[in-house]
Order: sequence, then C-alpha cells, then structure tokens
Amino acid sequence: MTGLPGVGNLRLHQPDRKVHHVNRTTTASWVKLMAGTAALSLTLAACGSEDDSEPAAEDTSSASASESSSGAPSGEFTNDKCGGGTTSADTYKVGGILPLTGNLAYLGPPEIAGVGLAVSDINAAGGVNGADACHQILDSGDTTDLAVSTSSAGNLVNAKPSIVVGAASSSVTLNVVDTFTDAKIVQISPANTAVDLSGYSPYYFRTAPPDGIQGSALGTLISSDGYSRVGFLVFSDTYGTGLRNAVQETVEASGGECTYGCKGDGNEFPAGQTTFSSDVSAVLATNPDAIVILAFDETKAIVPELVSQGWDMSKTYLTDGNTADYSKDFPEGTLEGAQGTIPGADASEDFKELLQGWNQQVNGEELTDYAYAAESYDATILGALAAVKGGATDPTTIQENLAAVSGASDGEECSSFADCVALLDEGSEIRYTGPSGIGPIDEENDPSSAFVGIYTYDASNKNVFASTVEGTK
Repeated sequence: MTGLPGVGNLRLHQPDRKVHHVNRTTTASWVKLMAGTAALSLTLAACGSEDDSEPAAEDTSSASASESSSGAPSGEFTNDKCGGGTTSADTYKVGGILPLTGNLAYLGPPEIAGVGLAVSDINAAGGVNGADACHQILDSGDTTDLAVSTSSAGNLVNAKPSIVVGAASSSVTLNVVDTFTDAKIVQISPANTAVDLSGYSPYYFRTAPPDGIQGSALGTLISSDGYSRVGFLVFSDTYGTGLRNAVQETVEASGGECTYGCKGDGNEFPAGQTTFSSDVSAVLATNPDAIVILAFDETKAIVPELVSQGWDMSKTYLTDGNTADYSKDFPEGTLEGAQGTIPGADASEDFKELLQGWNQQVNGEELTDYAYAAESYDATILGALAAVKGGATDPTTIQENLAAVSGASDGEECSSFADCVALLDEGSEIRYTGPSGIGPIDEENDPSSAFVGIYTYDASNKNVFASTVEGTK
C-alpha cells in the first residue's frame, strides 16, 4: 500500500476474557486487556470524528452502594457535586460539557458515570494534595443548536474549574475550545476524534484517538470482509466527512473504490435530515457491495429505508457516532450481521460493574452503554495526577504536568490514582495506565496509541463486542 498522511500501525486483538479484580478503597487496578493474535500493519489517513454531550443535574450526596440485581459490587460510592463558591483555587473541580440532550445523548450516561466514579475514587483515596474533588456537569447539546454549548462553556468559565471534560462531539468542541483556551482552562475530551483538533491548543487534550486510527481500522475491516465497492451515506459534518475521507483512502489503498458519497462529490446530507428515500436510492443505484453510514440520530431513519429498498443489512458498517444498541428501535433481526467501530478498549467487567454501581446509586438506573466511560474516567484521573505532581489544582499547573503523568516522561507504570500518588510522593516520574488503555499523551496532546473496538450486531439489534485493533498515531 502507498503511504498516507498520519502513518501508524494497527494490531488486531481478540478480547481477553480475564477478570481484573479491583480494590475499591484504593481506586481501580487496571491491566491492559488485549491478547494479540493476528498482526496487521497499516498506513493511516488523517481524518476527523466527533460526538455530542450534555449536562446533568448535581447535588452533594453520598451513600453506600448495595449489591444490585445487575451484579454491581457492594462498596462505597459518592456523588460529589460541586457546592456554590468552589473554584480551582482550593478544590479539584471537574467541569463537564457532556451529552444530556441532543442526538448523542445516549453517550451522556456512560461519560458522566466515568467522571463521577473517578471523582468518587479520588476522594476515597484522600483527594488531591488534601483538597476535595467535585464535579459540575453541564449540557453540550449538539450541532443542531450550538447555543447550548456556547452557554454551558460560558457558565463553566465563570465557575473556575480545574479541568473541563468534554465535549463528546468534535464540532461542538470546535465551537467552545477557544472559550476555554482564552480562559486558560484545561479541556480534555473523552470522545473527540477529529484530526483538526490535533495540536489545536496547549490547553486542549483528549483521551480518544484521532480518526486516522478508526478510519484505517474500519476501511481494513471492510476490505478484509471481501468488499471493494463502498458507498457512503454521510452527513455534512466535520466528524462525518473527516472519517469518510479516512475510510475511503484506506479502501482505495487496498484496491477498492468509492461508489457514492465520496470525497469531493458533494452528495452529503445535512445534519438533522429526517427522510432518506432519495439518498438510499442514489447510493443503491451505484451497485455498492458495502455501505458505510456516517451519521448520528439520522441512522434511525436511514436503516428502515435501506431495509425497505432491499439492502442486505449485514453488509452495513457503522462508526462511533451510531454504533449503539438499537434493540428498542428496530424489528428483531434488522441489523443482524452489521458491524461498527468505537474508539477505545472494551473495558474490563470489573470496571463496568463499578460504573453500574455508581450510576444505579446516583441515578437509580442501569447503564445500557459504556462508550467513552473509560476515556472519561481516565481524563479525570489524569487531571488529578497532574495536579498532584504540580502541587496545585489550578488549570495552568495541570496543563504543565498532564503529559508527564500520562507517561511522556517515561515514568514508572501505575494503574490506580492511589498507587500513582504514592509514586509521585516518592519523587518518581509516572505513567498512569487506566482502563482506556491509551498510550502517553504526545506533542499534539493526543494519545500516542489507542484501541478501536469492533462490534457485530446480533439478532436483537444489539452491538456486541467482537475484537480490538490497537493503533499508533
């Protein structure tokens, strides 16, 4: 294959079924869960991805989690919402601009649970240099109404947080990142994958990989499944077009071709479109042998139209913006055999149980999705460790030390907040290795390596984890 911008390597892994046990009182102990089987070298194309988020209501409550019917472990969980008057001057204050509403609202619960569990773990381990940790989550909305994220960003700047976790959507982040940068507030997205954001600002970081990795993983998956004529149903959004470009370049590098929705053709549809009869007819008229849907909530209207026009849905591919559980949306068997990708490792069952325990206690309901929960957890822990290393909870101190605690300084590995703090107290350099499995933060404030999960839809239209690709930027 010819070299493409953003050269990297990908390795395909089958899921490791080991259970990694967690000591709740000293935070989690995380082990990489990938056991390599086949190796796969790829060149990566630059592209972009995104997600959307929104705020949750807050209060300062704490209680014991009891054994639940879902198997969540017994333990202590706290819901440490920020009280009035708290600032980064004397508190590790975690702001959030995450999806409570909008077309990516399904990502809100796992991301918020990741932040909330991390704050709970930090306080259980004694806080940040003795200072309490707390969270204040506000709504990001989505790209159909950017006034929501604009308002939330302004409110968060006024609240003087140590860091802001979010947004989920790359386009939403592009709407607010300058606001946080101008205020010198660290922003860490758990889900942005748009390549346009690499190195965007010294105060912008992410724990999700740029879309060159996901695009190459998906393009390689399509080619390895034997498909060479690929059509795209893609919306005109930074996320959609950037990821389309990466998938298309990877398919073409493998000898395939794009038949519809190709880069430069101009047949993307606008975000928020609700009817797709003509779009589906147009892509099917080009006789593709696989179709990639790059959209958010629009997917719920696209899929029935593809079915009604006779498309074999097992030849359909989704990505992180729409690889969700559709068991309540479509008739049984609709998506059976379809596949999708989500950046990030498939977290251990112990970590998922802790997320369930926290969410059930705080919100009284089970999580149905875990996308970007690990990345949200790690964003919060990394910020806290940077504050410990720098000796203060203000954003500038965190910004100056965040890459170092991620392993950019070749430190000693540690996998829990408490264990990492112990090493820092000894004067050691550290490399925090959390449940997301990302590598050290690089010079563009991106993960230097990361995982992309591959999911297959079962007969109930639920996305089931199948394998993982590890890629380097």
